[in-house]
This record gives sequence, C-alpha cells and structure tokens, in this order.
Amino acid sequence: MTKARGSSAGGSLRIVAGSLRGSRLAVPDRPGLRPTPDRVRETLFNWLAPVITGARCLDLYAGTGALGIEALSRGAGECVFVERDRELCRLLQDNLARLKVSTARVITDDAFAFLGAPAATPFDLVFLDPPFDAGLWNEAALRLERGGWLSDAAWIYVEATPQAGFAAPPAWSLHREGRAGLVHYALYRRSPADPLS
Repeated sequence: MTKARGSSAGGSLRIVAGSLRGSRLAVPDRPGLRPTPDRVRETLFNWLAPVITGARCLDLYAGTGALGIEALSRGAGECVFVERDRELCRLLQDNLARLKVSTARVITDDAFAFLGAPAATPFDLVFLDPPFDAGLWNEAALRLERGGWLSDAAWIYVEATPQAGFAAPPAWSLHREGRAGLVHYALYRRSPADPLS
C-alpha cells in the first residue's frame, strides 16, 4: 500500500508461497510506496494458514496488491482490491492478468468512498494498511465495523507505525502481533455482538 515513509526504489517483490510462489510483482519507483515486506507477509500468512482457504478478502488500500495476491496464492476464494491511484490500479490489473488470476476485482476508488456504499457480501479477511501519514486506521476500522463489511468471525490485519494510536473497535480482539523495524503489524479476530446486549 502507499505510505508516506521513505520511497521505494522500484523493481519487484515476490510472492512468498502458494500456487503463485516465486512470482514477481512489479513495484513502480514512486515516493511513499512501501509494500509489506516478504518476512512480514510470511509471518502473517502462517498465522492465517488454518482459515485462508476459500476466504473472501478485501485489500482496502491495495497499492501493489501484494497482500491480496499472496492471499489468493495461498487459497483464498476471491479478493477485492481498492486503490485510488489509477496508475497503481493499472499496474495491479496487469500483474493479475499476467499471473492469470481470475478471482480478483480491482476498484479504483477512495477507501472511504468505497466503504460508504452499501455492503453486499461481508468479507472474511480484510487487510487494513493505509498511508502512514494520513491517520486513517481508526476511521477505516469503524467504517468496516459499522458498514456491515465484516463477517461475524472476520479476521482483520492492521499494519501501522507504533505511534499511530490505533484503537480497535470493541468487537475486535487481538490474535497475534509483531514488529519489523518501524512497522507494527497485528491480526485481529472479530466476534459478533452479543444479541442480548
């Protein structure tokens, strides 16, 4: 996803495991673009291994689409990629076509505008990795929760800086977390609200 910390040198990144293992995704040389590192993706998907098969995924701030494509490579049923940058969307569509991935949809839109539309089918797994300088984590999490975008037992991956002050909605419980350099990453599990409360 696009971040404001540093810049990518461009080039490519690799899919770590699954049916697309070793495939390369083009990464443009653009200020602020910092895809999730291989090591972090490997850790995350090891955590998700028991639940990834058949999951319906949302890569909300897609950037290169590395998280969503990694999910599809490891058996996710489908993935919707949302990215407002048109150039990144074109590159993502090109990568998906080259990899012959047919269970994906790329939407060129602002994340909040996307979340403002009526939710159709809820997602089982959401990647929440917005630009580091925009402070979008808490509002995006609330919109996901309140808008009906999450299945009753959805998993939500959040990537942020330790200083971001992310506050998960009450229905989310922390499952696992880690740190890589200046990045804090965490996996949450959503619990359905108590019908008696």
